[in-house]
Amino acid sequence: MFIIEETIMHKGTLYAVGAYVSWGLLPVYWKWLRHVPAAQLLSHRILWSFLALFTVIGFAHHLSAFRAATLKPAIVRTYSLAAVLIAINWLTYVWAVTAGFIIETSLGYFINPLLSVLLGVLFLGERLRPWQWVAIGLAAVGVLYLAVVYGSVPWIALTLAFSFGFYGLVKKTAPLGSLYGLTLETGILLLPALGFLLYAEAAGRGAFLHTGITADLLLVGAGLMTTFPLLLFAAAAQRIPLSRIGILQYIAPTLQFLIGVLIYHEPFTPAKFVGFACVWIALLIFGIEGFLTYRTRRVLVATDVH
Repeated sequence: MFIIEETIMHKGTLYAVGAYVSWGLLPVYWKWLRHVPAAQLLSHRILWSFLALFTVIGFAHHLSAFRAATLKPAIVRTYSLAAVLIAINWLTYVWAVTAGFIIETSLGYFINPLLSVLLGVLFLGERLRPWQWVAIGLAAVGVLYLAVVYGSVPWIALTLAFSFGFYGLVKKTAPLGSLYGLTLETGILLLPALGFLLYAEAAGRGAFLHTGITADLLLVGAGLMTTFPLLLFAAAAQRIPLSRIGILQYIAPTLQFLIGVLIYHEPFTPAKFVGFACVWIALLIFGIEGFLTYRTRRVLVATDVH
């Protein structure tokens, strides 16, 4: 029994690493499409993601269950809000990457876990432990410092963090699983996305079928690049504790940061390093505190059992 559990945990860890590495490498993918306007990239991501997700549901013979679960006014309202938030997140992300702000996008996803915890306090009545408050305060200092360094608020990072943070808040109380949920969200966004692509085509600005076969395949592949990590993550979440997922999630922004600095040579001055270091130390405090709390609780549960 122990060997089986270890095997499941090992597979779950590999799935999680695969998901976060895929998300971490996404900037390279979008850079290959930097000649395509961000709004068209978003629209193609929505279109091909919906088709890919709908195909997965179809092959699994879950279409009837999907319709029964989603065609309810309350469900549609909830996921319409989630759809707007994820659209804002995706649009900001693809624009920032193609415009040369990969480092700042990584900051957004470094901040996001801390922001999500704070949103839980504000909207779900959750309570923070003292060292969690220290971590959030230190991250806030880092962001304020970067605002001074930039000469303006780092709006890309904050837009990504807040849009994904509120998206996670909506999904936390939403009833559908990740596959059905994202399929419904992209389905809600499908008509606006198609409408925009048709408008761009009619105006002579459409990229699809006009910029080469490689670009066309990459645009279609945007759906796979969205659904593949999602399915890996869903498989991982079923197999490993959230505490391990919480640690592994930093793979993605770390890779994004390294890609921005080492591959695309985005400027990263010593002054910016100070702001990022505040956020990184905050995350280290947050992670260590969470690990120690989790381990203490496990010991207490084991003691109670025996």
